[in-house]
Amino acid sequence: MGSYSKKSVASHCTAFKSIYSTCLLLFSIVLVTGLQFTNQTGLAQKAHPAVAFIVLWALLIWLSMVEGGQASLVGLAPVQNDIYAQTHELSYKSTAITNKGDNLDRYLMGRQFMVIFIVFLINMSGAPVPGAELWGLPSWVTQIFLVTGFAMILLTCMVGQLASQVNASHCMLDYINNYFALFTLYVAMTIEVTGVMHVSYLIAIIVAKLAGKPIESKEGPRTGFKALFFWGRVLFSIGVLGFALAVTFAALFEGKTTMWEGVPPGVSI
Repeated sequence: MGSYSKKSVASHCTAFKSIYSTCLLLFSIVLVTGLQFTNQTGLAQKAHPAVAFIVLWALLIWLSMVEGGQASLVGLAPVQNDIYAQTHELSYKSTAITNKGDNLDRYLMGRQFMVIFIVFLINMSGAPVPGAELWGLPSWVTQIFLVTGFAMILLTCMVGQLASQVNASHCMLDYINNYFALFTLYVAMTIEVTGVMHVSYLIAIIVAKLAGKPIESKEGPRTGFKALFFWGRVLFSIGVLGFALAVTFAALFEGKTTMWEGVPPGVSI
């Protein structure tokens, strides 16, 4: 009886959390859509409300593939891909790339840049402009859901990230068995090869040496042109990072960021 009671309570708690989470998501979608069609988001003002709406949902769908693709490709890494080469041909094409040498690390590097870039564009499409108000909602609702960005956080996390990660972790082969997943993989690998994020490799190498555990590559030591190409991109990435830091710090000290008013530049940094 006691065991049944515990299961019943747990079941009811899960149902309650699912219901109020769904309500929060629907409310957030309504708020963001309302902002877009009243020209109160950045992209809606600069382009058109319909453009902002379409771009937002297209990016959320792409973000869900980026996040779910990671769960699938990382989860399938230890699995011999020959066993599903005939049943999931497109999944096989993806893992044939990521399971080769250090390509999984390269994919993860490019994928992370994609996440940041897509979330940035999502924010442009759906985040409210300063002073936005909607339908005469109480100030506390506006403060919680709009000013703090809580509505955008819920929308992005629930639709674009968490659901796809959970689904992909249970259906790894099926999730990436399509051309959309393969295209997303190609984009991530292309971003990595540009070298924009290569300073991350340098940081990883330094941390590994300090820890006394050098990083072991599946491709052996870099020599000749490979070493030159790698370290050249590292230098390029350091330059990009330095420029980005300089611009960010200058904007912070000149009050040209979206940080809340009254927060000192030193605290912002």
